[in-house]
Amino acid sequence: MPDHAGRAPLRADAVRNRANILRAARTLIAARGEQAGMDEIAREAGVAVGTLYRHFPTKADLVGAIVAEMIERVFSALDAAVARVEAGGGALAAITDLLREISEAAGTDRAVKEALVNRADGTHPYAELDQRARDGLARLVAAAHAEGTLRDDVTTEDLVLILATLPGDELPEPARRRWLRLALRGVTREDLPD
Repeated sequence: MPDHAGRAPLRADAVRNRANILRAARTLIAARGEQAGMDEIAREAGVAVGTLYRHFPTKADLVGAIVAEMIERVFSALDAAVARVEAGGGALAAITDLLREISEAAGTDRAVKEALVNRADGTHPYAELDQRARDGLARLVAAAHAEGTLRDDVTTEDLVLILATLPGDELPEPARRRWLRLALRGVTREDLPD
């Protein structure tokens, strides 16, 4: 039965190959960023390069699939933060936890960092997803303003900027934590606990 785009469904071996390609690409891109080569990814996946290109005609297509997964990871954290605030939790605590979680992910997975950096300006094919992220961040910012914990001039775009500039694995984990603490100190009205 064709899918919604009119394509025939993938055979079981094709589904398996695609999953292996994505797993290998995630592993290599997490470790080396977009510098990982297609031949290397195919070898790691245990498939021929032609098989890789049948699933992902360009490296941009493959990276886009990985980045889309990373975007969903970020959205999961964002949705959880918004849900905590809507359930009566503190907005500043939710923002802090969200930024810490994403910072930790960016420090161990270059694809997360690249997803954040490459989407900061909203001028890419994922603009609809960016709007969803900005809407969630706007709800957190509004709640934090209502509780009086964010500086009056802090906007949603300020949080987008903090996310886009989070350090990745170029800094050791203690330095990433310090960077985040300094960034949060710049937007909040109160001192944050360690």
